[in-house]
Amino acid sequence: MGLTDKAKNAGEDLKGKAKEAAGKSTDNERLEAEGQRDQAQADLKQRGEQLKDAGDDVKDAFNR
Repeated sequence: MGLTDKAKNAGEDLKGKAKEAAGKSTDNERLEAEGQRDQAQADLKQRGEQLKDAGDDVKDAFNR
């Protein structure tokens, strides 16, 4: 996973956590749900990048 992708995903996760916290503190269920969704999307992207990296590692292992 590229460093840029990691930073972008981490930023998205932090944004989601902030939204969720703001939603909880203001009793705004919609904002809280948006924050949880943002975090889930960031997690999904991170897992996809990890899977891609694992595939590249396997490919590299067979090309040696």
